[in-house]
Amino acid sequence: MTYTQIGILMVAGAVLADLLVLRTRLVTRRGFWVAYAIVLFFQLLTNGVLTALHVFRYADAVIVGSQPASDGPPPFFGEGRIVFQPFEDLLMGFSLCLLAMALWVFWGRRGVQRTPLSGPPLWRTWRRTSSGADAETSRDTAPTRTPGTDPGGASHGEASA
Repeated sequence: MTYTQIGILMVAGAVLADLLVLRTRLVTRRGFWVAYAIVLFFQLLTNGVLTALHVFRYADAVIVGSQPASDGPPPFFGEGRIVFQPFEDLLMGFSLCLLAMALWVFWGRRGVQRTPLSGPPLWRTWRRTSSGADAETSRDTAPTRTPGTDPGGASHGEASA
């Protein structure tokens, strides 16, 4: 199977997953295409530079176009290349971004998120419970909040109205 065939299958699979399996319909939203345009710019920049420097090399049999001799960079545009890279890289990048964003939206809709949702950072709520706690230890730990208090209020620690 060629890189081109794999890229086309990946795009088709990602679009089907977005529309039919996950039902996020990101490809129908303008916000997705704006975000993808930003990703695409940096993909072209980084992958183009790495391909031009021969960090990435491709076998002629698996891409559209041909791999140039090692004495020079591949064509900037043409022979199946866009900004030095084979166009198949764009197919793979698109499917990767679409699937990652679709999964993000899918799991976000189901309430999968970090905990706690709000409040102080976890490290501020940790208390040392060892009996040998001295002034150094108590100074390094922040006081814990009492439920129903406003930590940012004018009286700092008194119950809020």
